[in-house]
Amino acid sequence: MKEVSGSEFMDKIKTLNRDEIKYIAMMTMLLNHIANIFLEPGTLVFTILLDIGYFTAPVMCWFLVEGYHYTRSKKRYAARLAVFALISEVPFCLAFSEAYNDVEGISFCGMNMIFTLLLCFGVLAVREHVQEEGLKLSLYLFLFLLSMISDWAVLAPMFTLLFAWSRGDERRTKKSFLIGAGVFALMNFYPAASPGAFLYSLIYAFLSCCGILLAGIAVVYLYNGKRAEKGRTFFKWFFYLFYPVHLLILGIIRIYIR
Repeated sequence: MKEVSGSEFMDKIKTLNRDEIKYIAMMTMLLNHIANIFLEPGTLVFTILLDIGYFTAPVMCWFLVEGYHYTRSKKRYAARLAVFALISEVPFCLAFSEAYNDVEGISFCGMNMIFTLLLCFGVLAVREHVQEEGLKLSLYLFLFLLSMISDWAVLAPMFTLLFAWSRGDERRTKKSFLIGAGVFALMNFYPAASPGAFLYSLIYAFLSCCGILLAGIAVVYLYNGKRAEKGRTFFKWFFYLFYPVHLLILGIIRIYIR
């Protein structure tokens, strides 16, 4: 019986293409949004679905970095993000007005995730084209601050820079996901005086970053670097359309059942 080396084994388990990982990310995002919109905060199901959904944002940032380097036209790529950010804003606010602002109708809830990805695209453009360090840092700061009014504020631009830094280097990629998960865990850790409350907060912080760690496993160990062989045009537009359409449907359901 032929022995399988470690590298051969790793190659064999890399069975997911880009579009399959994106489908997983869409489903986990949907679960996260269902939890945010319809479930009672603090319940076990709410927490589980919320944490599973944290798989999505780092995956989006990862493929944004890949797409930035492989796209035939960066201008058209940025324009698509801008158009779908605009299209998605009303559905985003319709879906999350009650969860974020305690408003039964519709109110401004900040900018949606595609707008955040547009800012992340800007981060990549600054990294590529701006050479003067002072100006580069100033533009980074501006984009990070602008992300404060959008979904995954600061974290998404941070992931984008980490993935741009680690692109093509597996060890750096692992570090990037670990750094991102660590920062996210710290953001979800709330120091407490009693040992019991401290332990609960520690466990909560760890569980909150599991989705990010799972995203790292998917990208590092399961992603084969390929696209779907068939239906590429369909997949491309489906991924863009899914975001506003599912938010619109969830928002309408929220209004109807209230």
